[in-house]
Amino acid sequence: MRGGDIESRGEKNRGSNHASSYAVEDTDTPWISWLIPLFVVANVVMFVIVMYFNNCTKSNQGCVARFLGRFSFQPLRENPLFGPSSSTLERLGGLEWKKVVHQHQGWRLVTCIWLHAGVIHLIANMLSLVIIGIRLEQQCGFVRIGIIYLLSGIGGSILSSLFIQRNISVGASGALFGLLGAMLSELITNWSIYTNKVCALLTLLVIVAINLGVGILPHVDNFAHIGGFLTGFLLGFVLLPRPQLGWMQRRNLPAGVRVNSKYKAYQYGLGLVSLVLLVAGFTIGLVLLFRGVNGYDHCHWCHYLSCVPTSRWKCDGN
Repeated sequence: MRGGDIESRGEKNRGSNHASSYAVEDTDTPWISWLIPLFVVANVVMFVIVMYFNNCTKSNQGCVARFLGRFSFQPLRENPLFGPSSSTLERLGGLEWKKVVHQHQGWRLVTCIWLHAGVIHLIANMLSLVIIGIRLEQQCGFVRIGIIYLLSGIGGSILSSLFIQRNISVGASGALFGLLGAMLSELITNWSIYTNKVCALLTLLVIVAINLGVGILPHVDNFAHIGGFLTGFLLGFVLLPRPQLGWMQRRNLPAGVRVNSKYKAYQYGLGLVSLVLLVAGFTIGLVLLFRGVNGYDHCHWCHYLSCVPTSRWKCDGN
């Protein structure tokens, strides 16, 4: 989303009309992306491991692609995404409310991020991760993007568990929505260095709206999407503000010249407020989750955030 839309502060102050990517951490060299490709490999490896343990041919005669042996898929009537059984996903770390709350298996909030329901689910998520994540990692570095990805995935798992309590949830969608949220907050907190900023903002909002809109379809865990998006949005204000030009050039300034603060006042303010909201949100969410609270008891209309019934489909109770 950035590329030609971001104007280098140095060039902007010199009156140049050339737009380019803005330097991060006092360097014009983009980071080499290795963490996002590693995440992709990890997700693919985990899917292969899940299919190995699933071993459809051992207990089912209707497996799809039986030539794959124990890696063949469950019958399409059971899993139309070409993947394992729900019992296998549950056994290997899928997000299941009863096990998290009553059996104290909080680790499932993390492991479910690395599991996928099928080949179609995996390919869709990994393509999105490559398109969104590599660009962000090149511009912001692996540490910050890794933190956003993982915490957004956990945030999505927490919100999902508060509402989706009868089904198993898996997938990296919450983490992916966190990256989208971080892109949006990065644009807002670094507003002054963008050209065509309104166009960039509208484009991002449309992308987010379309993706969240897909979540109102049945069998899609939109609460994970929303939780991941909100977590990434807040983390973007904390981790992705860009330093002021004066601070970046402090080593080249003559002695006695006043150096600007690293960030602008509004960036500090947004970062502090976001950090407080983030800590409060995670704390409240975890407390409510492990107390066994059902989110629908306190928000009766929230089911419309995950599925809107129409004449073409019905929404299963959660």
